[in-house]
Amino acid sequence: MIKPSATMAVTEASAALRAQGIQVIDFGAGEPDFSTPEHICNAATRALAAGATKYTPVGGTAALKQAIVAKLKRDNGLEYAPAEVIASCGGKHSLFVAFHALFGQGEEVLVPAPFWVSYPDMLALAGARAKIVMTREEDGFKMTPDELRRAIGPQTRAIILNSPSNPAGVAYDEQELDGLAQVLLDSDLTVITDDVYEMMVYGASRPRHLLQLAPALKPRTLVINSVSKTYAMTGWRVGYTAAPKEVVAAMSTLQGQMTSNPSAVAQAAAAEALGGSQDCVAPMMREFGKRRDFIVDRLNRIPGVRCLRPQGAFYVFPNVAAYMGKSWSGGRIENGDHLALYLLQEAHVAVVGGTDFGYPDHVRISYPNSLENLAAGADKIEAALAKL
Repeated sequence: MIKPSATMAVTEASAALRAQGIQVIDFGAGEPDFSTPEHICNAATRALAAGATKYTPVGGTAALKQAIVAKLKRDNGLEYAPAEVIASCGGKHSLFVAFHALFGQGEEVLVPAPFWVSYPDMLALAGARAKIVMTREEDGFKMTPDELRRAIGPQTRAIILNSPSNPAGVAYDEQELDGLAQVLLDSDLTVITDDVYEMMVYGASRPRHLLQLAPALKPRTLVINSVSKTYAMTGWRVGYTAAPKEVVAAMSTLQGQMTSNPSAVAQAAAAEALGGSQDCVAPMMREFGKRRDFIVDRLNRIPGVRCLRPQGAFYVFPNVAAYMGKSWSGGRIENGDHLALYLLQEAHVAVVGGTDFGYPDHVRISYPNSLENLAAGADKIEAALAKL
């Protein structure tokens, strides 16, 4: 059965409390709190003035496709032609269309855990099945080459790699990526790289892309990304895929019968984001790094909470197993989802339970928020946990 998105459910529950006049500190939504940079908004304004209010080609304007091609070359060292890229209505839509273009009934797709909540349900909608590859917290939630090799079975068709990841901020370094690449080279799996957090790597230079480390994988790899996180453009809804020409053609056919093109104005803004000045990116990433350091240190001072320091993205995924089995007026806490409900009702702090990410003893905290709100929210969490 297809479930509602756990992250969207928390956002809606928070909104319902706010509608009652209750102030909620929201650590639920995976959304930058920065405004979209001015030069990107100005590009949208110019596009409106120029009459960009009509249909565009299904897979995106020529200007946006050229910007995507240029970005992949500049940032990732990857060569693609415009016919090998397609723009969609957000990164989620890019994945959804790709899954429907690629997979048949009952085919397995490897999904390393912890994983973004939407992967299994979107695969199910395409008729495929997520085969979860569990990782160990003591290994930093990183899938090892041996774990990958053991997971590949006769029905396994593909793998999704998300680095840095949602929800744990796992970022593989080059050596780790190369180890996975060697296993993939010995297989015939299709590889889907979900790169939406690629610019959010802390404390070290970004590793080269998987396809730079293993170019032979390119004919069976889809590179999926969006402008949402890097440029604070979540509401603009533009994602994109780079893949073999025949895959892009199939995706375009499907998309033409689903949504057609992304918004013409949003495409103009996305073309500026990808192809224009990148000076806006580094300051946002530095601020996210400060917030990461603050919230990890603060959470680890709460009795019974254990929080790894993520290497990327803007989430932490603390272990709250010490609170399982405790009770409150709303019932017994059996998993992180119950704890999230308790924190929302008792402390008015929104977090997301870990069950739909594959780890029920955890919760996800999204930290694109002010340091003031992070401090206040952590204080409320600690006070609420002390009452259990």
